[in-house]
Amino acid sequence: MDILTSKRNSILKIEFNRPEKKNSITSAMYQMMADAIKDGEEDKAVRVILFCGKPDIFSAGNDLEDFMNNKEDVTDRPVAQFMRNLSGAAKPVIAAVAGAAIGIGTTMLLHCDQIYAADNAKFSMPFAKLGLCPEFASSRLLPQIIGYQRTAELLFFGEAFSAREAFDMGLVNKVLAQEELLPYAYAQAAKLVALPPSSLRTTKGLMKARTYDAVTTQMMQESKHFSAMLQAPEAKEAFAAFFGRRKPDFSKFS
Repeated sequence: MDILTSKRNSILKIEFNRPEKKNSITSAMYQMMADAIKDGEEDKAVRVILFCGKPDIFSAGNDLEDFMNNKEDVTDRPVAQFMRNLSGAAKPVIAAVAGAAIGIGTTMLLHCDQIYAADNAKFSMPFAKLGLCPEFASSRLLPQIIGYQRTAELLFFGEAFSAREAFDMGLVNKVLAQEELLPYAYAQAAKLVALPPSSLRTTKGLMKARTYDAVTTQMMQESKHFSAMLQAPEAKEAFAAFFGRRKPDFSKFS
């Protein structure tokens, strides 16, 4: 299975398990994660949701071949359901990130309540490089967390940044040695499990209420632009260059 799920001690773990493809995410994987979050929200025994990947890779983002072969509008795809379920989750969500977290591998973290990173973690959002735009409300949430200028730099250039840089920006809660990451994330999840669940849900709901409608609207607007840009010449050149292992040429576009 490319997505592994397990429930233990009131913690639902959702794990990327496609290391041979750098945990790149297919539509089927998005559907599995969307279903797992829904199940975790409905299961009264589950109190915390924990996302993780492998020691050397969190997720390379979308599986580009699968993504391009899917002709559905982005707003109708399983990725949209995953986005809605994660952003709307009432229970605490923790992410344990080791290795590369690219594209949605980074933007999904903006909807998690606690983010712990291994010292080998690398984050990047190369949407502009692919002729696309940000998604998952990252164009709204990221400036709120790290400021407009830093966000512009990360989204314009799409360059990778380290776990320490992410911590300094306020994007992650703690940086740990790789072997300490999952034990620490589980220990933090266990602390949450021991707390009154209604108090955690209410606290999270109050914090998110101020921006929930705006975030939902932003996701819809981004998805609309994203869908249109997928069919545009710039994205076709970017993807052709990616699959052809060459440098893209955007000089003919204005």
